[in-house]
Formats: sequence, C-alpha cells, structure tokens
Amino acid sequence: MDHVLHDIPQNPMPEPHRSGYFTAHDGVRLRYGLFKSTRPAKGTVVLVHGRSECIEKYFETIRDLTEAGLWVATYDLRGQGLSDRPLKDRLRGHVRRFEDYEKDLTSFIESVALPDGRLPLYLLAHSTGGLIALSAAPRLGNRIQRMVLSAPFVGLHGEIMAARKIFALARLASLSGFGTMAFSKGSRPPLFDGNPLTGDEKRFARNISIAVNVPELALGPPSARWLHECDKAIRRVQSPAHLTRITIPTLVIAPMQDGVVPFSAQEHLARNFRAGQILPIAGARHEVFQEQDRYRTQALAALHAFIPGSDADANLGGEENIEEA
Repeated sequence: MDHVLHDIPQNPMPEPHRSGYFTAHDGVRLRYGLFKSTRPAKGTVVLVHGRSECIEKYFETIRDLTEAGLWVATYDLRGQGLSDRPLKDRLRGHVRRFEDYEKDLTSFIESVALPDGRLPLYLLAHSTGGLIALSAAPRLGNRIQRMVLSAPFVGLHGEIMAARKIFALARLASLSGFGTMAFSKGSRPPLFDGNPLTGDEKRFARNISIAVNVPELALGPPSARWLHECDKAIRRVQSPAHLTRITIPTLVIAPMQDGVVPFSAQEHLARNFRAGQILPIAGARHEVFQEQDRYRTQALAALHAFIPGSDADANLGGEENIEEA
C-alpha cells in the first residue's frame, strides 16, 4: 500500500503515480499526488479541491483524465486531508488568511507541477478550489493555459438563516477574537436522502467510506474565520476590476440544482467575466464530478472539449461545441 495515499476496495488508486509532501511558504506541509498517463502526455491538469475534500475522493476523475492522455497533479488544501492542520481540534476547518491558499497553489505549480508534470498546464478546480483559482488567476496567466471551474464558491445557500447573515456573524466572531470557533453544530453522520452534493447514491457511499476507512481524512464544520476569509475573497473575485485582470480562458461548469453555491451566483459571475463562459448542467447538484453518469458525462465532455488536444481520441467535439452550449 502507498504510504502517503490510501486506497480501499471501493476506491482503487490510479496508477502509475508518485506522492509525497511539499512545504508551503510558511513551513506548512501539504500532501500531493502526481498521476501519470500511460499514453503520450497531452499536458497536466492541476486539480484543486473543495472544502473538506482530499486526493482520494478524486481517484475516479483522475483515472478519467489520465486515460484521456492527461497527467494530474493535485494536493490536499492546508487544514484538510493529510496536509497539516492549524488547530488542535483536527476536525475544525480553519484558515488564517485566504491568501495562504493562493500562495499554496502558486508554490505547488512552481515546485511540483512545472518541474515534474508535462506541459501545457491546465487547471481544474471545484467549489472552494474554484474560489482559490479565481483569486490567484491574475497572476497565473503565464503558467496556466486554460481553467475549468466546477461550481466555484462565489455564493452560499442560506440554511437556517440567509447567507448574508451567516457571513456577517462570521465576520463579527472573527474580529472579536472568536475566529476559531466552529460555525455550526457538530457534524452528524451524513445521509444520502436530501443531501445537496450528489444524486448518485453509490458515489455518495464511496466518498463516505473513504473517511470511515481513513478517519484522519475527515473534516467537520468550518470556523468563523474560514467563513469570513472566504466571504472577503468572494467579494473581491466578483468585482469587475478583478475579473478584467483574468486573461486565462475559463469554463464555469454550473450545476443548476446546486444546493451549496446558488446557480444564480455562478451565473452572475460568468455574466461579468470577460474571459469566462458558463455551461449550465440541468439537474446536477453541487459535486458534478461525483454525480450520476448522465450529469458527470456532460461535465467530462465539456472539460475535454475545452482543453485543447484532450478530446482527440474521445471524439467529443471541438471547442466550438462548448461555446454554443
């Protein structure tokens, strides 16, 4: 068994690969994996996860990409997976500064993806990863050729209270010295019925089993500081001044039944994003790459059509098909 990555019968590890840790700007150790294609390389996809996710959750998607001739370079965000966590309570999702996420992405590209991957570099980012990518994008134009953002975290569905009130309370707690407090009650065992993430029961159960088999990968509710830092980043990336500085051609894959990030927020982002275009997927929930095949296949086809060269053997059509969608 790999000493850094973990596979279970329900979730086999893609091969060949290498894995390890790299050190961030502030000494934090972050776990990474580099997955190679057995076919001639068409480039490397830098995969950036959402909150509470880990490398293992993407084994299936990584295999889809490597089978299409793409290498995949990915890492656990700080504070989750098997990367270093900042609090004694390992289950609490926390970040001190959103800027640290951006610096981690830049460091990963410079220290792992560029020297060890295959050019050109593309970026695939989900949810919180999408927010990180959007925030860092103005400085990545000379590194990343194209970006695909899956349900980027640019808004929040209100649960018990409206999103604006959630963010306001998080800001107050953070500025009052209570930034590390959990911003919801303890996590209950997740149930498939009514979940906002996916309509695919088998993939949902697989993802739950990863944390059950490797408890160190589990993550609980976010801290007030995490929410406050994300709120500031969301406001910044949606400003016209920021969006006009992004020159990387970008595809936003927007699930229309997203129960975490409102579809309207993703639509608003794309409307003001000169370098971006949106592909709505009707019926899909938040985690479109963990969804039922009828939705997931659309997302994969869109990705392969948008990334030059990766659709050559899959016969998925050209870039023009996405622009018409």
